[in-house]
Amino acid sequence: MKNYLRLLVFLALAAGAGAAPDPRLLANGRIIPSEGYADQPYIVKTDDGAWLCVMTTGKGVEGARGQHVVAMRSPDQGRTWGEIVPLEPADGPEASYAVLLKVPYGRIYAFYNHNTDNVREVKREDKGVYQRVDSQGHYVFKFSDDHGRTWSAQRYEVPVREFECDRTNVYGGQRRFFWNVGRPLILDGTAIMVLHKVGAMGAGFYAQSEGAFFKSQNILTERDPEKLTFETLPDGDRGLRTPAGGGRVAEEQSIVKLSDGSLYCVYRTIDGWPACAYSRDGGHTWTAPAYASHAPGGPRVKHPRAANFAWNCANGKFLYWFHNHGGRFIGELGANGQGGRSPYDDRNPAWLMAGREIATPQGRMIEWSQPEILLYEDDPYIRMSYPDLVEAEGKFYVTETQKTVGRVHEIPPALVGGLFGQFTNAAVATRQLLFQADARQLAAGAAPMPRLPEFNRRDNQSEDMRGLDLRAGFSLDLWLQLDSLTGGQLILDSRNAAGQGILVTTTASGALQLVLNDGRQSAAWAGDAGGLKAGRRQHVVITVDGGPKIITFVVDGVLCDGGDERQFGWGRYSPTLRTPNGAATARLAPALRALRIYGCALRTSEAVGNFRAGL
Repeated sequence: MKNYLRLLVFLALAAGAGAAPDPRLLANGRIIPSEGYADQPYIVKTDDGAWLCVMTTGKGVEGARGQHVVAMRSPDQGRTWGEIVPLEPADGPEASYAVLLKVPYGRIYAFYNHNTDNVREVKREDKGVYQRVDSQGHYVFKFSDDHGRTWSAQRYEVPVREFECDRTNVYGGQRRFFWNVGRPLILDGTAIMVLHKVGAMGAGFYAQSEGAFFKSQNILTERDPEKLTFETLPDGDRGLRTPAGGGRVAEEQSIVKLSDGSLYCVYRTIDGWPACAYSRDGGHTWTAPAYASHAPGGPRVKHPRAANFAWNCANGKFLYWFHNHGGRFIGELGANGQGGRSPYDDRNPAWLMAGREIATPQGRMIEWSQPEILLYEDDPYIRMSYPDLVEAEGKFYVTETQKTVGRVHEIPPALVGGLFGQFTNAAVATRQLLFQADARQLAAGAAPMPRLPEFNRRDNQSEDMRGLDLRAGFSLDLWLQLDSLTGGQLILDSRNAAGQGILVTTTASGALQLVLNDGRQSAAWAGDAGGLKAGRRQHVVITVDGGPKIITFVVDGVLCDGGDERQFGWGRYSPTLRTPNGAATARLAPALRALRIYGCALRTSEAVGNFRAGL
């Protein structure tokens, strides 16, 4: 079995060897074996140097019979994996959604849902039923004292205190609904774990949900599982819900600890923004939930109904996975995400932000950087979620799953390093700088236009002469000062007589718009409405990223996210667009004060650094 799994991994990696070298492309990750369905591939580093991964898997789809929890070990940071070890059998009641806690003396606990009573259907609040039964039952754990090779034969139940949402469910609390995706953490000699309580099943599957926690004062040292104690938090009988006026969904809570012992919790809603709260007393009480913002009092973070996780990093900073758009739930949805418009859509690409602590009158809080695209798949319909973060030997790795394939990805050092350094970066990027206009060219309103890279071309090595995606891109870095916000003002125009080239103009909504034309097709995207201000010098970086085929605008150091007008601040363009090269000379507007053209897609952090560096 072990050799067979290693062969599967080798073949999968070999199949992806011809993929583009962009490390953000999903296919370039290292595959984690599964039985078919693959969910929540979470990892801890064991005391013998291995990576231990726990996963929910099965031969059917999510929620089908046979779904169970398994573990496996990797001695080489996810390049190869040993045999799959089931914590629960595939022919037993459903076991799902495990998270791992490693205590100081090396024992590893796995906490998960278990359908111990073998319930075969659950009632919806609208009098219907679901046959999917993986989010109810009993919350249990098993443990391993040999670094995940074997697990305790007995499972142990975690006593969870009843909340109002339990008492008022369709079973009057006699049956409870819940699950967990949040990583446990150790705080001041205790372990704090997360639980997502469900008050009602119905529209969107989980129709009402809220966050709870349980704390163990002795799990870090007590070796007798029968003597472990657990306290359900927060105090009272309500968990973390949405802010006042928000929807009924508040789930998949993720927690990190701050240097003063405070806890920060972020979680998903169906409102278009994630919610967050702080606790200053170890989880007993929390600040009133608020929609997460980039900084206290700053603009909100946009995010759909998907996992959004925050992680502590060894350098004292934080990383945060989210999807950077304001998707909301519309219409009914079946248990497996079928029918109508799914509230779980648009999990591609995944974005990453870095966080740092700041002092406020309310205590320590987190300020977040501008985001970068972390991972993407060429097919926009494919979703990725339920990540975990691993730090090893100075490198950062992230796991994710598309529900059928789980992978490990090394985060490019330049990407993560740029995020951590973004708060202070004030240097002009020089990477693949093709052209910088001088004062004479700006005054003349014309400059030589460098050749931009090809986005794709014919693959002359292939038998059928198919297209080859080069995943190339470029960036325009502009300083400008507009006298008015009239729409249609030309800023830069490199089009030839046939219309091929690039065009940057103002829009009637007070933004810049980029148009690309390769002679066969066009693409266009604009920055956020109202981003431009008349009479003020401003900085704009327009990036065409040929990996995920996405156009972004960074205005005065802030990545456009769509604001209140659009779900998305970033836009896609056709993967068959060839190259927007046009005339040899570009026309420049008098409003331009500086122009740089890069032969690569600048990272957001580089765009922020260019802004901070000034004109």
